[in-house]
Amino acid sequence: MIEFSNVTKEFPDGTRAVEDFHLIIPSRKTTVFVGSSGCGKTTLLRMINRMVEPSGGDISIDGESILAKDAVKLRRSIGYVMQNSGLMPHFTVIDNVATVPVLSGVPKKKAREQALGLLDTVGLDRSLAGRYPSQLSGGQQQRVGVARGLASDPNILLMDEPFGAVDPIVRADLQQELIRLQRELGKTVVFVTHDIDEAFLLGDQVVILQKGARIAQVGSPSEIIESPADDFVASFIGVDRGARALTIKQTDRGAVVVDSEGRTQGAIVGDAR
Repeated sequence: MIEFSNVTKEFPDGTRAVEDFHLIIPSRKTTVFVGSSGCGKTTLLRMINRMVEPSGGDISIDGESILAKDAVKLRRSIGYVMQNSGLMPHFTVIDNVATVPVLSGVPKKKAREQALGLLDTVGLDRSLAGRYPSQLSGGQQQRVGVARGLASDPNILLMDEPFGAVDPIVRADLQQELIRLQRELGKTVVFVTHDIDEAFLLGDQVVILQKGARIAQVGSPSEIIESPADDFVASFIGVDRGARALTIKQTDRGAVVVDSEGRTQGAIVGDAR
């Protein structure tokens, strides 16, 4: 469990990105931070592994403050996946995946063996192991990024708009891959996106943010769709916009989100998996 308590973040230029933030992120579930650009969602994510240091308050993991931990060891114990994969261009696929275990003291041979297994896990052929990132498609690069994030077998996986730079078809495939991985691995996933449809598809808990990382509403996708907290939330999720109006429909395979034209927008996580 991750808990934010009275967390604030003010940057040197005076920008107050986070104001008195409180939230409990449950274990082994996917929590999605969603909001417009500049609302503080990425800042919140990066404070969990201390890539950004909080200005005030505390963040704890299973009751232990992250501020009491060595920052480097903390980062190596938490998986991190970013937009555009963030792969090292001069490393092969297998060495990109093996990077964190090697830095943590795992023998290179063993780390590479584990990396091959992770390629299987994320749906990549082992024949790609010796290629460089520039020789892969965007979707393949993102899968390598996910494999690298899982390489240290972390309990927590942070994902910062990881699918935002790929085309819609590849993005849909990657979203389904993440749903499969979460079902099989049961990590505590914190996911950042500006896309409400992606948030509802992936999130067990969705946190809708306004400027200053103020929580407009937190709940399951079905709770938010059925009972928006206010006009801001209703507008943000699209219930007030004709063809984007969202409702929940029960099917033989579980609950799905549909628009006013009856088009499925995504499954309700927990009901449809």
